[in-house]
Amino acid sequence: MKPEVLQLSPILIPEINARLNELFTVRRYFEQADKPAYLREHGGNIRGVITGGHTGISQALMAQLPRLEIVAVNGVGTDAVDLAYARDRGIRVTATIGALTEDVADLAIGLLIAVCRGVCTGDRYVRSGQWPQSPTPLAPLPLARQVSGMRIGIVGMGRVGRAVATRAAAFGCPISYTDLRPMGDVNHTFVADLEQLARDSDALILAAAADKAEAIIDAKVLRALGKGGYLINVARGKLVDEADLVAALAAGDIAGAALDVFVEEPHVPEALFGNEQVVLQPHRASATLQTRTRMGEMVVASLVDSFAGRVPQGCVTE
Repeated sequence: MKPEVLQLSPILIPEINARLNELFTVRRYFEQADKPAYLREHGGNIRGVITGGHTGISQALMAQLPRLEIVAVNGVGTDAVDLAYARDRGIRVTATIGALTEDVADLAIGLLIAVCRGVCTGDRYVRSGQWPQSPTPLAPLPLARQVSGMRIGIVGMGRVGRAVATRAAAFGCPISYTDLRPMGDVNHTFVADLEQLARDSDALILAAAADKAEAIIDAKVLRALGKGGYLINVARGKLVDEADLVAALAAGDIAGAALDVFVEEPHVPEALFGNEQVVLQPHRASATLQTRTRMGEMVVASLVDSFAGRVPQGCVTE
């Protein structure tokens, strides 16, 4: 008999779903109207769980799956999984570590260009039909900020931070960073103090792997970033005090922000909606066909390896 797997969130790649159905009996929990009844019927046979980084799995749900061996997270975030409980029960938890790096770094640079060059504002200007109405087409739009040569400060010099640095270097940008410690294999300037890093930067890019994130970007850091500075966040929404960010933007304490992540997703502070100095995305840095396919392949491999008694790649509990 094929192992039974409980799927808590959908996977959008048809080939991955076909592979899952070929290898396992997939119980699509996310489609069920009466989830408690579904668990009563199938929970005793579930050996694996597929979930997303946002969805995770609660301790209460894991407790209803007595044969559970593995939770395969289709993402890099594991903060929505009780890792301590999983370890105590011997349940492996895996994440698709490394699969998202290039896409997230691409979007970080894309957001930087978008907010500095007013890409979204220009798009709205053209789409609304305003361009032909102006005798001098550029007059209604403010001059943009050049990206090449900007001083870039990166918060978190892990996989994504390094990939961002590689891309920013191609724009001739001097790069500094902060992390828990200096990285011996990184040639960029280490700055231990976050406020000082902000003070030394024209753009602060958040790339920290921070599952237990706390708000480190507050009013003091934003004031240090200054009136000409930009904040880019492709890491975790909780790294930013959103009230302080809204206030800083309203007061002109910083020049702009571009955000892919928020504290209480999908809820975004409404004060950001009408601000032309802000670019917003719905947490979709990894949302390309190529990366989502790689992620799905890693989920399948994690389940196969675990059921075969092997420690899967990307296991975070061993």
